[in-house]
Amino acid sequence: MSDDTVQRWQTRGSGGVVTASEVAPECERLWTIHDVSAFLAVPVGTLYQWRHKGEGPPFIRLGKHLRSDPASVRAWVSGQAA
Repeated sequence: MSDDTVQRWQTRGSGGVVTASEVAPECERLWTIHDVSAFLAVPVGTLYQWRHKGEGPPFIRLGKHLRSDPASVRAWVSGQAA
């Protein structure tokens, strides 16, 4: 975390609310399995089956939640071209 970010946190007072876009404005939001399903136009169940078989786009487990990096999903799609 940069000194600038820490300084902003310290100067916010007791509220101290910092949005994700302030901390990492260059990062794209991670997708949920529903986001990936909508992007690929495949059912969520298919994504779970692919994941169980070790196929499909890569997912990251954050606690009990599955997330996927949009760039990784796009790269996976590009690699699927026949």
